[in-house]
Amino acid sequence: MLDWDKLRIFHAVADAGSLTHAGDALRLSQSAVSRQIRNLEESLGTTLFHRHARGLILTEQGELLFDATRAMNKRLESAAARIRDSEEEVFGQLKVTTTTGFGTLWLVPRLGKLYEKFPELKIDLMLEERVLDLPMREADVAIRMKEPSQADLIRKRLMSIRMRLYASRSYLQANGAIETSADLARHRLICQSPTSAQVSAGATLVQHLLGLEPASLLSVNNYFGVLQGVINNLGVGVLPDYVTEDMPELVRVLPDIESGEVPVFLAYPEELRQSKRIAIFRDFVTEEVIAHRRRLRDLGEA
Repeated sequence: MLDWDKLRIFHAVADAGSLTHAGDALRLSQSAVSRQIRNLEESLGTTLFHRHARGLILTEQGELLFDATRAMNKRLESAAARIRDSEEEVFGQLKVTTTTGFGTLWLVPRLGKLYEKFPELKIDLMLEERVLDLPMREADVAIRMKEPSQADLIRKRLMSIRMRLYASRSYLQANGAIETSADLARHRLICQSPTSAQVSAGATLVQHLLGLEPASLLSVNNYFGVLQGVINNLGVGVLPDYVTEDMPELVRVLPDIESGEVPVFLAYPEELRQSKRIAIFRDFVTEEVIAHRRRLRDLGEA
């Protein structure tokens, strides 16, 4: 049977790529770490690392073992989180993932209300387009722009969004009204880069707009950058409709042009069903979505 302590040391070395850095993290001397790795290699009858001047590189056998220790580590973290959630109320860290656009433009501006109620809550917000693995605890809860396909997830549909065309009031005053799609030939289009990760409905709309041959193009790899271009009067931007609530200077143009409907889901692992932190965050987001819909109706944007 493999020694748990040696596996723990191996994982630290593989993760750090260095005996010295792993030793610092584990509070062990380099010689002690090296001896444990050598003993593990002898017990397995294989070489786990290629040694060279710049550090350590995993061998093929080392990669296999690292995959196993990484999965084991995630499961241990998951078990620890479940134990903490059964003993704690709302204290501790909650790892939340969503897209850069939704996180920066919709979620973060609202988090003050959550912290007012639970000031000791610790949120680790990971904004990226990559879909993190919730069952493997890369994150505790996700807000995604499509229904999650992973098994063993609890999912809740929050709302639907659409990508629409917007310009600033000052831009339109300086450059004239945009009344037909043909008018785009006189303006710069600001949109997500066609090659960047985005929902298919948004990509389809961008392709359609590029076919209208706008006078110029600024492409950015997330909606926060697109918004900055629009509010700084660089042109007409493709933006999700949820930004309009807090941006009264934005004016929707060409209302007949918009993307297909994009569903927004909140999801978390089945094993965290009883987590108090998850419940608090889920209820907070749900309440904010309801208030958001009400305000959009009042603005006539829904």
